[in-house]
Amino acid sequence: MIAPMHKTYVTARHRDRLQLLEVLGNLGVVHLTPVDPREAVADAETISQIQILERALQILQPLTPAESPPELPAQDAAREVLDIVRRRAAGEQRLTELFHQLQQIELWGDVELEQLAHLAAAGVHVQFCSLDSRHLSEVHADCVEPLKTLPGKRLLAALASRDPVQLPPSARVLEPPPRDAPAIRAEAAEIDASVKADRQRLAQLAHLVPAMQAERERLEQEAADTLALRGAATSDALFAVQGWIPEEIAPGLAAELSKHDLPTAVRVIKAADDEEPPTLVRPPKWTQPIEGLFSVMGTVPGYREFDVSIPFLLALPIFTAMLISDGGYGLVLLVGLLLAYRPATRTLGKPFTHLLMVVGLVALLWGGLCATFFGVTLYRPVIPVDLSAESRTWMMTLCFALGALHLSVAQMWQAVRLFPSLRFLNRVGWAVFIWGMFGVVRMFVLRAPLGWPTPWPYLLLAGAGLAIAFHRPCPNPLRTLLWGVAAFPLAMMSAFSDVISYVRLMAVGMASSVLAVSFNELAWQAGAWPLAILILVFGHSLNMGLAMIAMFAHGVRLNMLEFSNNLGMQWAGYPYRPFVRRSAHHGNGLVES
Repeated sequence: MIAPMHKTYVTARHRDRLQLLEVLGNLGVVHLTPVDPREAVADAETISQIQILERALQILQPLTPAESPPELPAQDAAREVLDIVRRRAAGEQRLTELFHQLQQIELWGDVELEQLAHLAAAGVHVQFCSLDSRHLSEVHADCVEPLKTLPGKRLLAALASRDPVQLPPSARVLEPPPRDAPAIRAEAAEIDASVKADRQRLAQLAHLVPAMQAERERLEQEAADTLALRGAATSDALFAVQGWIPEEIAPGLAAELSKHDLPTAVRVIKAADDEEPPTLVRPPKWTQPIEGLFSVMGTVPGYREFDVSIPFLLALPIFTAMLISDGGYGLVLLVGLLLAYRPATRTLGKPFTHLLMVVGLVALLWGGLCATFFGVTLYRPVIPVDLSAESRTWMMTLCFALGALHLSVAQMWQAVRLFPSLRFLNRVGWAVFIWGMFGVVRMFVLRAPLGWPTPWPYLLLAGAGLAIAFHRPCPNPLRTLLWGVAAFPLAMMSAFSDVISYVRLMAVGMASSVLAVSFNELAWQAGAWPLAILILVFGHSLNMGLAMIAMFAHGVRLNMLEFSNNLGMQWAGYPYRPFVRRSAHHGNGLVES
């Protein structure tokens, strides 16, 4: 459920402005909005410091602290972390360049340029040349040393002489490289040692994660205080703030403020139709795992849109299980998260970890119906997923039916919201039309019948009639009809593409099954057990990783695009974030700016 919001205005004496914000922050229920957004800007330096701390925390939080904690202020530690990361990136790039340089001078082996310079100073001239191996005896020099065989029956030779060297016509003098291999390896060793030292230093700095988090909270509070002060309406005598408050809390706001011996005037009014309050979603407790997905994606429904927690939590695990299409992968995901629950929740957050556990459980159940575990069919499946024509037809029919059900639920949900307006019949019409389109899709893809003995033409006609007649009802019937006819073709094509897009569940799931079987066959043909085990571990890990990517690429897409579009969702909301004074800062007072 999306909580109803009321607009609230609170006015106090100008000299009480800091106390008012302190009390409002302690209450933590008012989402403040600036009177003039152009004035409500936090200090650039504060924002920059917060961003530095956030980037440093992202780097340090996955690390395990090691050695002794350094005595360093949080801000200095954060800057050092970013310096180390930049230095490490530059070092890794330089190591790649040195590796390419070594490849380019591989021909020269371990020749040291310094030794050549010493010989030249002593009057001994050293040359390197490439020549036909048959002409080696024609070289006249004090010392001729073949170094390496080259392609095309040629030879790399080193020549040393105090007198000019005579070469055969086939010889080609090679200039030494600007740097020798030992020097390049020495530089690479220094960089590698520096990278290792930086890695150890990061492990030390990981001790300071709590201090950095506390400093970030302090700076965020400072920025919030500045925004609250600059976003208010002020005069010589009065100081006023405005914001949003949940409907059920609004009546008690004035009483709460009066408890603090703070003279205030409070006004609470309903949100106007043209206003867009912040969104406070209060989903049922059992649907909270899906909040992890919304948090990862940063999506917030608009205030007047829908709380889609329940349909998303019901549909996404089913879709993902069909995309994974293997009970073994579901078992690994579920058991792995159970065994690594604490580090997983620390890295991914508790809601998202719970969501992945639900996905793993449903994937295990779906794999049990398909009788497939790590690409092996263990018993006669209830739902066969293979390359046979019968399996493909059954799975595609199931996918199209799930799509029609998913989309028609969205349309009917809109109809309930629109009732008693006659426009609700437009949504009912589209829900009916989508089931008729289910028959059209089956006809195009599966060559299924689509004639008057089937229900599909009747559903199409009835749905189209309602969709056109009630698209935009008005007293003028002709205008109503024209509006409906004009909007119908594009919406009809959209309904067709939406239903057919659910075939991706079958296609990706079948591809995952085939890939699992292929890795099993490859391991069986490997012969040696160590190699076979390596192939199995690598192959199934890769396949499982691809399946998890498919959850976002396909499972989330079907909910965020196809379902949400049919529901009329724009995802244009912004979250309800009340002005809060954190307990660590209570009583510290506000710094006026």
